[in-house]
Amino acid sequence: MSPKLPTNNSQTITDFLNLKKSQISEQSSAESYKFAFDDEAFLSRRETIGIRFELELLKPEILLHEHGIDHTITVFGSTRFVSHEKAVEMEKEAKTPEAIEAAKKALLHSQYYESAREFGGLVAAYNATQDQGKNKLYVCTGGGPGIMEAANRGAFEAGDQTIGFNISLPREQHPNPYISPGLSFRFHYFALRKMHFMLRARAIVAFPGGFGSFDELFEVLTLMQTKKIERFPVILLSKSFWTEMIHFQQMVEFGVIEESDMQVIHFAETAAEAWKIIQDWYQLA
Repeated sequence: MSPKLPTNNSQTITDFLNLKKSQISEQSSAESYKFAFDDEAFLSRRETIGIRFELELLKPEILLHEHGIDHTITVFGSTRFVSHEKAVEMEKEAKTPEAIEAAKKALLHSQYYESAREFGGLVAAYNATQDQGKNKLYVCTGGGPGIMEAANRGAFEAGDQTIGFNISLPREQHPNPYISPGLSFRFHYFALRKMHFMLRARAIVAFPGGFGSFDELFEVLTLMQTKKIERFPVILLSKSFWTEMIHFQQMVEFGVIEESDMQVIHFAETAAEAWKIIQDWYQLA
């Protein structure tokens, strides 16, 4: 119960009112008084993880719908590949044996960057022939460097919308500059990011990559195998890389997967071959 207002001493009344103002100010500035949606510390608590999941699912869903993006082609691949131009610069600047070796490797692998860039351009060129947004297929990547940058870049340079689903990492990964304004998203949870990779996907194109690319690829294949999602083409660029890393046929022969599980997997050596597989699957003009 609040104390009663004094009635005789003016100084006492002033002190009382100042005390009340101080109490009100203290209460209104307390963490508990913040709106729940504006309280970062509260939203970061373990108990609110479900709310954060929902928000990470909902934000991109709403904004992509507002941009008229219903269907995507998701492109995976290494973050470490650079453009041919960049690899040539590295080769020119290399002085030490380690730098020379790194430049040689960058130059060799730049073919994948340029292929992903070309693929993004092919998708954008198709979109330019489509009047209705529902028929368009937009390039979607993890939003970072390497193959992701290359695919976004190819579509961006051709004047198309391009999407990036970036993620916070211990060593921060910044979004590449070829993602359309308003279509660059940042995730905290890998699970929600991978869900968005799949929600609108009509094809997956996977270039050579590391742990992240393998994780994303096998999640897609598992979802199809277990009939959690409809089947669509999964295109692996560079058959020699993928068959050396993953002995698919041996998995079939060993009995851990079915031959039918392999029907969605296609191999391609060029961007044009990859795009042709998608065209044939959907009978695109």
